[in-house]
Amino acid sequence: MGTEARIEELRKLRDEAFHAGSERAIARQHEAGKLTARERIDLLLDKGSFQEVDMMARHQARGFGIENQRPAGDAVVTGWGTVDGRTVFVFAEDFTVFGGSLGQAVADKICKLLDKAMEVGAPVIGLKDSGGARIQEGVAALDGYGRIFERNVRASGVIPQISVIMGPCAGGAVYSPAITDFIFQVEQTSHMFITGPDVIKTVTGEEVTFEELGGAHTHASKSGVTHFVTKSGEDAMEAVRYLLSFLPQNNMEHPPYFGPTDSRDRIEDSLDLIIPDSANQPYDMVTLIETIVDDEEFFQVHEHFARNMVVGFARMDGHAVGVIANQPASMAGTLDIEASEKGARFVRFCDAFNIPLLTFVDVPGFLPGVDQEHNGIIRHGAKLLYAFCEATVPRISVITRKAYGGAYLVMNARGIRADLVYAWPSAEIAVMGAQGAVNVIFRRELSETEDAETRRAELITDYERQFNNPYRAAELGLVDEVIEPRETRVKLIRALDMLRSKRETLAPRKHGNIPL
Repeated sequence: MGTEARIEELRKLRDEAFHAGSERAIARQHEAGKLTARERIDLLLDKGSFQEVDMMARHQARGFGIENQRPAGDAVVTGWGTVDGRTVFVFAEDFTVFGGSLGQAVADKICKLLDKAMEVGAPVIGLKDSGGARIQEGVAALDGYGRIFERNVRASGVIPQISVIMGPCAGGAVYSPAITDFIFQVEQTSHMFITGPDVIKTVTGEEVTFEELGGAHTHASKSGVTHFVTKSGEDAMEAVRYLLSFLPQNNMEHPPYFGPTDSRDRIEDSLDLIIPDSANQPYDMVTLIETIVDDEEFFQVHEHFARNMVVGFARMDGHAVGVIANQPASMAGTLDIEASEKGARFVRFCDAFNIPLLTFVDVPGFLPGVDQEHNGIIRHGAKLLYAFCEATVPRISVITRKAYGGAYLVMNARGIRADLVYAWPSAEIAVMGAQGAVNVIFRRELSETEDAETRRAELITDYERQFNNPYRAAELGLVDEVIEPRETRVKLIRALDMLRSKRETLAPRKHGNIPL
């Protein structure tokens, strides 16, 4: 066979792999409102940058007639490319081939990709759209999932891992996304669950739809499994590109720097008026954050889950930061089980990938209640405490209003080695609120006083005068500086400049024992 014939043969094989799914299957995919695997990759990566690997891979399975269907590339497209010029690895499950099911060949391709991403030190994006394990391959398919899970775990904290659920993801398949750093889900077309509606009805008698059980909004608001919800596949790819702009390539690098268009010396007078006169009046912490960060750009993570806690990415003078804050506009900003878990996971991600942490504190305490106690608020609250304590990235806190009791400590206080703690004049740093404190300290006196209410009001006023301000904490060095709200941006940028060379190492150990 001559050279031209061999090249022509190669082109035919490439074309076969490129069109592994039938036209009918592709049409059904589009009718379902979904993009194909290759369309998704084209939208995600810089134009023309995709370099495919294992295009010629074919499964070796036999039985049930599957040996007669051996499409090139099988049910996943793998390779690398660039996003904004930076290398990323990507695998896209192909629902038009065997329903995107995972067999040994598919697992081999994904594992090879994960291994190479670890060696190179670049993020991995998994585009999920699969019917699950390939039943015809039996335990070999299950073993394939296990090999992928093991690599996800070893890559955790070394390279960013992002999962985008764009179709079904059920059974054991859900655990790979669950181990990765961030999960995106597309509205209406994507579902995640361990057991589907039919099995649930058979076992428990409960009737539930696919969307109610494992849809995007269910996991974004109720379970907390999903971090981001998008309206379409196109939107998902754009959102992933934006997320990557805040992240380093790996744990040995820093996030990319973008030349700022926002002045580092911007004074924001509106912040002087953002805290209401009444201590019980809410305000929107997201507005406060957006006012401080570059160009009012704040990319919330887990926006619909545990709304009493706000976490997300922003930039300060062009440098990426992770922001964690209490939200007074939801449950008065109290810490509960879900908020603690949300915050802890975000803190640990930022620490793993060298992203400085800004904490905005307005917390009246942990949410009281029998359910909270019985469901383990002590254990779950300790996760956030643990995450902050082990973090070695720059950590700065700004106390805007309430900082009471154990919740004050858990939100990155000086006592747990925050690098810098600023407080606004409106800060209230105390063991508890004035009313509760007076009722404890002066219980006997109030029980013996004829006009107890008048006396209680006097004592509360006196307690507030002494403790409902940041100055006692400043006297003790627990607050580094009391600042005017309007100058917060300037102070934070200068503090981050100073802390950029921070070096802190922990005692040698295999790993700690976080209270999971």
